[in-house]
Amino acid sequence: MSNEISFPVPVKQPVVRSFHGDDFVDNYEWFREENNPQVKAHIEAENAWFAARTAHLQTEQENIAKQIASHTKENDVSPAIQNGEYWYWTQTWEGKSYPALYRVAVQDYPQRPDPALVSGEATLVYDANELAQGQEFFAIGAKAFTADGKYCALGVDYTGGEQFQLRIHEVESGTIVDESVRDLGYGICFSNDGKHLYYLRNDEAWRSYQLWRHEIGTDPSQDQLLFQEDDELFTIFFSPSQDGKWLVLHIVSTLTREERLFSLVDVDAAPILVSPRRHGLDYAVEVSGDHLVVVHNLHNQNFTVATAPLGSSEPEQWQTVLEAQAGERINGVAAFANFLAVYLRQNGGTAIQVLPRLVTPEDVAENSSLLDKAVWGEPVLVPKSEAATVEIGPNYQWHTSELVFLSESLLQAPSVCVYEVNTGEVRVLKQEEVPGFNAQDYREYRMWATAEDGTQIPLTVVHHVDVVPDGTNPTFVYGYGSYEVSIDPWFDANRIPIFSRGIVYAIAHVRGGGEMGRAWYEGGKFANKPNSFSDFVAATKHLVAVGLADPQRIAAEGRSAGGLLMGAVTNLAPELYRVVHAGVPFVDALTTILKPELPLTVGEWEEWGNPIESAEIYEVMKSYSPYENIKAVEYPAILATTSINDVRVSFVEPTKWVAKLRETVTNDQVARPIVMHTEMVAGHGGGSGRYKRWESRARELAFIFDQLGLVKSGCGCNCAG
Repeated sequence: MSNEISFPVPVKQPVVRSFHGDDFVDNYEWFREENNPQVKAHIEAENAWFAARTAHLQTEQENIAKQIASHTKENDVSPAIQNGEYWYWTQTWEGKSYPALYRVAVQDYPQRPDPALVSGEATLVYDANELAQGQEFFAIGAKAFTADGKYCALGVDYTGGEQFQLRIHEVESGTIVDESVRDLGYGICFSNDGKHLYYLRNDEAWRSYQLWRHEIGTDPSQDQLLFQEDDELFTIFFSPSQDGKWLVLHIVSTLTREERLFSLVDVDAAPILVSPRRHGLDYAVEVSGDHLVVVHNLHNQNFTVATAPLGSSEPEQWQTVLEAQAGERINGVAAFANFLAVYLRQNGGTAIQVLPRLVTPEDVAENSSLLDKAVWGEPVLVPKSEAATVEIGPNYQWHTSELVFLSESLLQAPSVCVYEVNTGEVRVLKQEEVPGFNAQDYREYRMWATAEDGTQIPLTVVHHVDVVPDGTNPTFVYGYGSYEVSIDPWFDANRIPIFSRGIVYAIAHVRGGGEMGRAWYEGGKFANKPNSFSDFVAATKHLVAVGLADPQRIAAEGRSAGGLLMGAVTNLAPELYRVVHAGVPFVDALTTILKPELPLTVGEWEEWGNPIESAEIYEVMKSYSPYENIKAVEYPAILATTSINDVRVSFVEPTKWVAKLRETVTNDQVARPIVMHTEMVAGHGGGSGRYKRWESRARELAFIFDQLGLVKSGCGCNCAG
């Protein structure tokens, strides 16, 4: 390949950003000009440059996509899950991008049916392939059924911009009965009588802030606004209660939360404010028939499960049921008529505990004094394998003795399981089949690195059983580390091409995530945010020190806030990585957080700090914001991927970052290229449909493998050299 390849060079239009006595000259802020034709032209030029620079990888991309497909059972069905009076399951087919949803009546099949045996008698609820026909992008953001199962409502997105159109149809006939409401946010829910539908709307900053009620079949101009949140620090979402009687409205910021209850039985009833917001008080409620179950942090930063009256109350009056112990973090609960399921973290992993209900709502209805008795019994841990990540699954029934939960790991394919509360038995309803993959060929384990300040950083590691820690292994390190999000070990067939090539794969569970409890999160936010970046570097160096990683062949990857991590560690230790993939990356962090008019910015101040008001936060963010800290040295090869309709992290950020990288670093743009690929019809999650996702992943992995020296037929320019 010739060295005379010309990458896009955008014009410079300098503007000065001035805060706290600091002037920063930004040459590429003009990319935010939405109607500027030069912006689109530049994005298209970047895509053309990427295509030219990776043309020699076309065969490798095709091989990777085929490999992913070979490990996917394309003709498949999910287990049947009961919702109301029907059993539902999804089905997929080879050659089709999306699933279809089917159902049969519980009265015809009192026991859980095998979808493969009853498919001829099933009713098609919807086929997403038909709904997506003719569309470049398609996603279902939410679905809901009326209590009798007559109607199905969907929120559909055709752009990736995460604004949805309402579509209500009669299941048996397929007749569309209402598609009049546009620009919904996430979440839809029917009233009990099936005559009304609740939905959310976003403001101009893409903050979900209004709860509306629509009467089916009427003009949306007659819809009722039930709640509006004016504080820009807060966003709203909702969930129906397990007993189907309440819509629970969650009003949340990063640090504070407030809950309100709207009756789904009596739509005209006044809503209930559970407890007024109090700065720093984070609580969430589940309706448990005659009372509320509350998860809160009033006295314990790792949260407490408590009970409260079904109505308004003061947090000091909530009665403790379960406290998070050392090494634990309670994340949430699901309440059922006869038991309570608690989802929590223990020693860096996930767990589920079940508490039997000792006093039922029916008992209380007969004798109200029983409310003063102990309602919940001792917690019982749901059995799981040591490496597994578990979470509470789709559970729609209030009266049940079964808890559906999901279990998987980096090597264990996803399983849909049932825990029988009365007996303690665990049954696997279905484990995903992974053709051609033998988990026994690989090892999965936990190891610990030491951070700069002595903190022990957990890593989850997978590699082939034949890997020897002799310092010669190509290595792939993934990280995130923000919003208290835990990157737990979960299965993805897209990783098999990494495992099968002898690459050591590691997840660095850096501070800022939630893996080790609330303190772990707080240790990587605000002024402590740099800990996330130094933790990732320390984890990488540990892999080198123990002989797992070849120091000349290390790849790093992160997405969204993990893309910020990638930009920051690349500046911090450019010599450590051979190649970096930053997906939808938050790499112009300081500029964005200084612009309250941009989508979601104001709410982000409780995650990153407010650099407008705080000179300290400004200095901290300026010290790590990737766009502002690029060094004039050799960098890793860099791939930035983004989407034109991404409302969470604008394509502007990686576009600016890539331009500034190229003008600053000393890379040979053939041996260590800096490239960007933009999806022209997609959002934060990339393209839609499994085939597009496979193609996207193959494109990313081919670039990474090439830089790690794993592509046999290269371009002849010693790309990995």
